[in-house]
Amino acid sequence: MLYIVTALKPEAQAFVDHYKLKKSKLNNFTIFSNKTIRLIISGIGVEKARLATQILINNFDITDEDTYLNVGICAAAHDYAIGELIECGGVVYEELEYIFNSDKPLIYCAKNEANSAIYPLVDMESYGFYDAVVHNPAIKKFHIIKVVSDHFEPEKVTKEETKSLLFNVIDAINETIK
Repeated sequence: MLYIVTALKPEAQAFVDHYKLKKSKLNNFTIFSNKTIRLIISGIGVEKARLATQILINNFDITDEDTYLNVGICAAAHDYAIGELIECGGVVYEELEYIFNSDKPLIYCAKNEANSAIYPLVDMESYGFYDAVVHNPAIKKFHIIKVVSDHFEPEKVTKEETKSLLFNVIDAINETIK
């Protein structure tokens, strides 16, 4: 089973449309699923991402074949192209580094929208997801994958663009998590 955590509905909608996922509720969260995928929309922020990820962990049996995926948009420095797919190798949160693949770039998890390029890659949920999965020894495979949506201009990112950015890289995401 592939368990996906997105922060925003437009991020989720790309997967819902591509995989024809069916909507349901689990606790206070919206879940979309089929026979091989369960996707939860967490909302924005570390705590919401942690809680949504933990809801998935608590409500479904974990097998060695399961993969947990945090996917969504992020802000990035101009070194990264809009639409570029990035597999993160660690998270920096509150000035602490949590590295799980030293060959991949770090993402900085911020508490607020980033309006300036003080870090190369920034999102607002990665640490919450990471914190939930890393503390469950039954989870063998997890990924944090982001798509660059803007160069620190969050006000320019639309719902339609967000969905399109994710939809355009679904096949590449599947290759990355194999």
